Amino acid sequence: MPVLGLLGERGHGKASMPYDKFYLTTPIYYLNDVPHLGHAYTTVAADFVARWRRLEGRQVHFLTGTDEHGQKVARSAEAKGLSPREWTDQLVPRWTEVWDALDLSNDDFIRTTETRHEEPVKKFVQALYDRDQIYLGSYEGLYCVGCEAFKTPDELVDGKCPLHGFAPEVVKEDNYFFRLAGFADRLIELYENNPRFVMPESRRNEVLGKVRQGLDDLSISRVSFDWGVPVPWDEKHVIYVWIDALLNYATAAGYGSDDEMFERLWPADIHFVGKDILWFHAVIWPAMLMALDLPLPKTVFAHGYLQVGGEKMSKSKLTGISPHDLIESFGSDGYRYFFMRELSFGQDGNFSWEAMAARYNSDLANDLGNLASRVLSMIHRYLDGVIPSPPSDSEIDEADLRLRDTHRAAFKEMADALADVEIGEALKSAWAFVRKANAYVEEVTPWALAKDDAQRRRLEVVLYQLADALRLMALMLSPIIPHAAQDLWERLGLAGAVRQRTFADDGRWGMLPESSRTEVGTPLFPRIEAD
Repeated sequence: MPVLGLLGERGHGKASMPYDKFYLTTPIYYLNDVPHLGHAYTTVAADFVARWRRLEGRQVHFLTGTDEHGQKVARSAEAKGLSPREWTDQLVPRWTEVWDALDLSNDDFIRTTETRHEEPVKKFVQALYDRDQIYLGSYEGLYCVGCEAFKTPDELVDGKCPLHGFAPEVVKEDNYFFRLAGFADRLIELYENNPRFVMPESRRNEVLGKVRQGLDDLSISRVSFDWGVPVPWDEKHVIYVWIDALLNYATAAGYGSDDEMFERLWPADIHFVGKDILWFHAVIWPAMLMALDLPLPKTVFAHGYLQVGGEKMSKSKLTGISPHDLIESFGSDGYRYFFMRELSFGQDGNFSWEAMAARYNSDLANDLGNLASRVLSMIHRYLDGVIPSPPSDSEIDEADLRLRDTHRAAFKEMADALADVEIGEALKSAWAFVRKANAYVEEVTPWALAKDDAQRRRLEVVLYQLADALRLMALMLSPIIPHAAQDLWERLGLAGAVRQRTFADDGRWGMLPESSRTEVGTPLFPRIEAD
C-alpha cells in the first residue's frame, strides 16, 4: 500500500482517502503581465506535492493555467494597441516558459479563452439561472480593476486598495446577481464541521468570522465591456471574471464536456491559493457548487504573501522579480528548494538574495552536495567505483541502525508534515536524514577502515550503507530537487527515472543493486559566491 502523505490518514482521526486519484490545482494566474516570484511560489509548492503524491502511487492530476478575461486584461491590451486576444496570446508563452524552467510537472494547463472552458462556463451559469439562483438587479459600488473585485470602504486604506495603491472606480450598472446570501448558514456549517476545508486554521477563522457577519448577494455580470464569456440568456452581459475563473477547476476536470472525466477527477483534493483570493475560493466557490448540488473541494489552502522589501510582490509596484533572474544563478533545483524550505508556507515571508545564497550553500552545496561527492569518491577510491553486496542483518552494527532509524523517522515526519501542508517542516525532516548521513561518515571513518585489510568487509558495509542512503535521498528529495535527484540516481548506477519510482517499491533499505557502477561527476550544487 502506498505511504500516506498529504491529507491522508495519520492516525489522528483524519478521514482516510481512496488511492485512485489526487487532483490538485494552483490558481489560474491573471494574464495582465508576466509571472513573478509570487506566482512561482504557489506553483512550485503545488508541484512538490504533486510529485510526492505520484511517488506514493497516486494517480495525480495537477492543473495550472491562465485567467484571460476581464477589464484589467482589456485595458492592458488597449494600452499596447492590441486586441485582448492578441495580448493574451503574446503573454501565455512567457508563463509556460517560466514553468518549464522550474521543471513543473503539471498534467494540464488551461486558458479561460479556450472553448473547452467557455462553453461549460455558460452551462454552469445557465444551470444556476434555471434553479432561480440568479436574478437581475442594479449595483453601485467601488470596483478595483487591479483586483477585479468590488471593495467595501473598510477594505480600503486612505481610500485606496491596499494591494494596488490606487482608488477604486465607482461603478453603477444593471447586473445579474447570484443569491450568495442564502448560503451563509450552510457555509458556516461546512467550516465548523470540516476544519480542513480551509487551511491553515488562522485563515479558516478569518473566513468563518466574516461569514458569520452575513453575506450579500454577488454581482456576477458586467455590461461596461465585452471581453468575457457572454451570459447565455442575455448576451449584453459578460460573466464576472471571478465566476469565470473559479469554474476552471471544474471545466478542466471535464464539467460540461466529459462526464466520465469529471466523475473520475472531481472533487479537487486541494486548491492552492494566495491569501488575497481566499474569499473567492472559500466562500463564493463552495456556494456556487452547493447551489448545483455538486461535491465540494476537500481543502482550500491559502498561503501567505511572498514579500520583497516588506511589500507583497507586485508588477505595479515594481517589486515583481522574475524567476529567470534567480534560476540563472541558483538553477531550478536551488530556486525550488529555497522558497519551500526558507519560508513558512502558510505565513508571509520575505525574500532576499543573501538569504537564498546562504540557504543554498548550507543545505545543498555543503550538506547534500558534499555528502554525495565524499561517498562516491570513496567508493571509487576504495572499491573501484563498484557497489558491494548488501550487508546481512548480522553485519549491521549500532551506528548503521541509527542511520536507518533516522531515515525512517525523517520519512514519517516528512509525510506527516505534508499531511498538514507544512512544506518547510517536511524539508526540515528530510534534512535530518541528510545531516545524520554526514555525521555517520565521521563516526565510522571509512578512510581509517581502508587502511586495515582485516576491516575490508566492514568498509564495504559502510560504503554500501552510504550509497543506499544517497539512493533513498534521491527518492525522497526528487519532488523538490528533481534535476539533482535524477543526476544522483544515475551516478549510483541506477537506470530509469527516479520520478517514476514509488516509495512502496523503492523506499526500503538494501535495494541498491550489487555491482552497480558509480560515477563521481562534478559537484551537484556548486557553491554560490556571496558577491
